[in-house]
Amino acid sequence: MYDVATHGAMIADKIRFSTYVEALRRYVTPGSVVLDLGAGIGPFSILACQMGARRVYAIEPAAAIQVAREIARDNGYSDRIEFIQNLSTEVTLPEQADVIISDLRGVLPFCGNSVGSVVDARKRLLAPNGHLIGQRDSLWAVLVEAPKTYAEFISPWAASVYNVDYRSAQNIVLNTWQKKRATTDKLLVEPMCWATLDYTTIEKNNVHADIHWTVEQAGTVHGLRVWFDTIVAEGLAFSNAPTAPETIYGSAFFPLLESVVVAAGDQVLVSIHADLMGYDYVWRWETKVMRGGEPMTVIADFKQSTFIGTPTSLAQLLKRADSYVPMLSDDGKIDSYLLTQMDGMASTEELAEQIREHYPNRFATADDALTRVANLVERYSS
Repeated sequence: MYDVATHGAMIADKIRFSTYVEALRRYVTPGSVVLDLGAGIGPFSILACQMGARRVYAIEPAAAIQVAREIARDNGYSDRIEFIQNLSTEVTLPEQADVIISDLRGVLPFCGNSVGSVVDARKRLLAPNGHLIGQRDSLWAVLVEAPKTYAEFISPWAASVYNVDYRSAQNIVLNTWQKKRATTDKLLVEPMCWATLDYTTIEKNNVHADIHWTVEQAGTVHGLRVWFDTIVAEGLAFSNAPTAPETIYGSAFFPLLESVVVAAGDQVLVSIHADLMGYDYVWRWETKVMRGGEPMTVIADFKQSTFIGTPTSLAQLLKRADSYVPMLSDDGKIDSYLLTQMDGMASTEELAEQIREHYPNRFATADDALTRVANLVERYSS
């Protein structure tokens, strides 16, 4: 979820925004029905109206959609835009859209259930012969020598400050990737396209790929630089490649567990996986470096995953096992009780009074109980 300031920065990104506007101008005609998927504060919805759309459905799960309502009112388009605060996968529209516009990606296209949301919208909400904006993302990777970027990962943990060993924290950090804009990387191989997401046909959320490079020049591999090239509509494209003009997306840096000195002719195999688990993606990158010669010698073999990069207790892991037998905690019992009482008969204040009576030792004040009820009401009430 983006805050309003970030939505403003996305509008201010001329490369990104102008490309999407040109695609809208190409496909929206007088009388069009437009679906703005992940509408945010609604700039594309407003522009679709300006271009003649008869009806715009702006779907956005975050509260930023309330700002979109105000902007539509201020610009005189409230009567032509229907704002829906919900996940698009849970929405049914009264008519199909002639145009669906979406930019659900982050630094990389895999952002929450972004791919699944586009697939669902294409199948259920797009009219026959309708148009998708954007259409295709191609993912690229390259091995880089990037000492400055790598130092940002390890320097806080590399030195023993006040005789404290921080290697456990360093291992966690090196199993994460970060948005890093760098123009000083030395490319040790040619960039390789390892996946293409064609939103007009794609069916699956997950992507797996194996990449094989022969090192072209000696150097030190610190990690992978990963980015996307996107086709918003045929002939309308941009990229967040390190060599491209800077956009709001930046590019991604996947560090290695250790830097590796390589020579021309060395072989590098990278297996990269992006798997949707729950509400977010788990990334896994496995890197094997082999010294040239007969036979080839493995000089590095790393297995990294953002699963390792997320601190998790043994108790949490056990609860995810398919053999775990769950029982409601005290908090679960309170929430369960409240949900059964949400029958359209009692007010939020009355529900708060009820849980204070049933659980007198859990709520020190009426405000504490009211906050607990309000959180559940916001999430589950219709």
